[in-house]
Amino acid sequence: MSLLTLTVGELLEKQVNLYPDNEAIVYPELNLRKTYKEFNEMVNQAAKGLIALGVQKGENVAIWADNKPEWITSQFATGKMGAVLVTVNTNYQANELAYLLKQSEATTLIMAESYKGTSYVDILKQLCPELKGQEKGDLKLSTLPNLKNIIVISDTEYHYAYTWREVIAKGSDISNSHLEQRKQSLHEDDVINMQYTSGTTGFPKGVMLTHRNIVNNGNQIADCMKLTPNDRLCIPVPFFHCFGCVLGILAAVSKGTTMIILEQFDAEKVLQAVSDEKCTGLHGVPTMFIAELNHPRFHEFDLSHLRTGIMAGSTCPVEVMTNVMNKMGAKEITIAYGQTESSPVITQTRTEDPIELKVNTVGKPHPNVEVKIVIPGTNTEQEIGLPGELLTRGYLVMKGYYNNPEATNEAIDEEGWLHTDDLAVLHENGYIEITGRMKDMIIRGGENIYPREIEEFLYQHPDILDVQVIGVPDEKYGEQVMAWIILKENKQTTSEEIKDYCHGKISRHKIPKYVEFVNAYPMTASGKIQKFKLKEIAMQQLQE
Repeated sequence: MSLLTLTVGELLEKQVNLYPDNEAIVYPELNLRKTYKEFNEMVNQAAKGLIALGVQKGENVAIWADNKPEWITSQFATGKMGAVLVTVNTNYQANELAYLLKQSEATTLIMAESYKGTSYVDILKQLCPELKGQEKGDLKLSTLPNLKNIIVISDTEYHYAYTWREVIAKGSDISNSHLEQRKQSLHEDDVINMQYTSGTTGFPKGVMLTHRNIVNNGNQIADCMKLTPNDRLCIPVPFFHCFGCVLGILAAVSKGTTMIILEQFDAEKVLQAVSDEKCTGLHGVPTMFIAELNHPRFHEFDLSHLRTGIMAGSTCPVEVMTNVMNKMGAKEITIAYGQTESSPVITQTRTEDPIELKVNTVGKPHPNVEVKIVIPGTNTEQEIGLPGELLTRGYLVMKGYYNNPEATNEAIDEEGWLHTDDLAVLHENGYIEITGRMKDMIIRGGENIYPREIEEFLYQHPDILDVQVIGVPDEKYGEQVMAWIILKENKQTTSEEIKDYCHGKISRHKIPKYVEFVNAYPMTASGKIQKFKLKEIAMQQLQE
């Protein structure tokens, strides 16, 4: 299968030519509907608006907002006028925002006024008190010397910022031929998207992704889902993460599919949207699907049109997958695995795969993608059936980390292989099983223990809703197993009962020494559980 040679902007225009009257975006909460033709016109106006502000090709434009219509418009507007869209985690506070804006050298910031009760405007003022005496379009900030423009997605006027409407209006000053010239100057190997690694470990790094990286990855994801122009895909996952802007937006646009978009995840709103809009596809991380399946009104919604979708972000317990396929009807749902550095999907299950492959593996590599499993710390290929580190090579590998050549050289070796730090097993059938992160593996008295195996086992306990297993330091054995458990509603059990449940069913050394019951896990905004934070909490508890 040959690769596409389109820019992000050209990908959209291809669908406008093919399916101009197909609905492109639907926002049920905003009562907003735009066809591909109408959406493309919005995008062109925004692209011209950014040019009118003086934003040059290759400049970094940061966007800090939930899944607003302006977000998806900005993704394609920058894709046409050549600025690099730097996606900002919606959960970021002042220090994290300052780090990202400085490290990315962003010249423009597009931002929401607030998110989930947090005022982004106040955070920005706290960060840059000197905004008080500044005028929009010519910012001079000592804390953020690169930042020249702020655009607030709101009708409220701030003297130091443009409103979105003003930017759109400014687009009228730029001719269509000017935008066309800018589009013609772009190349598929130009960096067009920059995402900061979610920070489940250490300081976030800016992953530079090209048109070629993400356009092709989106297209191949869509192929695995068998997406068509007749599909309607519900996207409740955040756009700032690859799950939203590649597995969601670019996969859908690559086939002329309609996107049903929620600004923020809410289980009931997702079920309502899938029901009302007759969605055929649904994306989510396992915790989202768990919330939907356990919603008290679940049975009131018509999910009969659901066919496919993607579950990604973390491994999916068997029971959840069974319920998504049978109770929700998404028989052709797929599992996707990868990381931001690989644009992001490396492997994916196929629609026709049996449930065993969807819960025990992460599928097989996409076309045009090389994968090999090596003995950790070496470049020696591991035997089939034995765990090793997963490496990948091909069009999907990032350009590198922004302004960080050392980290880039650490991640990508001289032969172009991206080292994922993930432990995986290659099976005879070519399917790959992820057994954990190299950093997550627990070594107890010389025995390698993979948390996933214990999590899968404990998930079968009738009272357990979710479980995360980590390793904690131990003087005698080096490490011990600790389980963090969320119980189902109105269920009660004790740590001793959990341990008794394990006896005789899993090896003694795998039985958790410590069991903690919690109501929620620390998570990134994209729904990834931060095991390192669980580890930090555990360390404090054990020292007390």
